[in-house]
Amino acid sequence: MRNLEELEDIIGYHFHNKKLLRQAMIHSSYANEKKLGHRGSNERLEFLGDAVLEVVSSEFLYRKYPKKPEGELTRLRASMVCEPTLALCARDIQVPDFVLLGRGEEMSGGRNRDSITSDATEALIGAIFLDGGFETARAFVLSFILNDIENKQLFVDSKTILQELIQGKDSSPIEYIMLSEEGPDHDKHFNVRVETGGKVLGYGQGHTKKAAEQAAAYEAVKRLNQKGSN
Repeated sequence: MRNLEELEDIIGYHFHNKKLLRQAMIHSSYANEKKLGHRGSNERLEFLGDAVLEVVSSEFLYRKYPKKPEGELTRLRASMVCEPTLALCARDIQVPDFVLLGRGEEMSGGRNRDSITSDATEALIGAIFLDGGFETARAFVLSFILNDIENKQLFVDSKTILQELIQGKDSSPIEYIMLSEEGPDHDKHFNVRVETGGKVLGYGQGHTKKAAEQAAAYEAVKRLNQKGSN
């Protein structure tokens, strides 16, 4: 397991109370295995971090999009702080490498699960909030969660966006075709191709079929947008 000081270096924040950072990385399976009790995991910090994230993201979107109505802002916030997006952000800062898992969870591939990774990220936000205050937590969220917002929104909504781009241009259905499935059960890698009417639009890979399809759609949308701008 990597030293937590490495994570501090990555995020550019060094904790005064190192125990908070460690607890943010403790999954319930590890807490149960080590008999740490129900307060030994990161679940309470996750609860707190989720609230901080909602406030910061709401303020960010309110200021960034002054003309958008409440409904659009709500939908946009939901896509920005949903599980896949948080997991994407977490992998950018290598959070999965630092999460403490029980042996069974580790063996079953828990380190690659979006749910565990995103929960740890929210717990990290909660820990930063307790250790450094709201402004410090806000700075973290702006730097690592709400950065590159357009690209992240595109990734999360790529299958829907691809469907909208194709509609009207081609009556053929969009198909996601499994090309290969590699690796042991706890660390699977899926490779997928997306096409319509026999025309290949993009390729993608991921630890789940859903993630691979999302990645393929993301590549397809980027290709179509580049083609449209030329």
